[in-house]
Amino acid sequence: MSNTGKKIEDKTIVVPEYPRVYLYIRIVQAKLFIDNHYADEIDLENIADEAYFSRFHFIRLFRSAYGKTPHQYLKSVRIEKARQLLKEDKTVAEACFSVGFQSLTTFSGLFKKIVGESPSSYAARHKEMKKQISEKPLAFVPSCYAYQHGWLEK
Repeated sequence: MSNTGKKIEDKTIVVPEYPRVYLYIRIVQAKLFIDNHYADEIDLENIADEAYFSRFHFIRLFRSAYGKTPHQYLKSVRIEKARQLLKEDKTVAEACFSVGFQSLTTFSGLFKKIVGESPSSYAARHKEMKKQISEKPLAFVPSCYAYQHGWLEK
């Protein structure tokens, strides 16, 4: 088994000897495909094609590896990217369409279901927090740490 690491680097040899590793590599390739193309109009067919599996077999394998279906994973990636965009002061519509959603209603409903608040209130909350940090940055630093570093408010 000490040669296993060497064989993994040599992908052509690994395929017939370690089918589980080969399957895992294909699932990871599909996950990376989602990570890189989340903003495009992709669907399960595209993702399964990337892994060279039938749709249903792919769904089972992906779920066993990541605990989510490929569609659930795609939605979670899109919502996480939308959260980042909203923190960067993008509008809700810009965030929605930038991450691959086709409908604001669908985006807003899904965002609220996953994050727990609407996209506009999420953006407003982060905007307010940024404002507070810029006005009173020491309010967000533990006072003992600020004292040790001489960052005392005057």
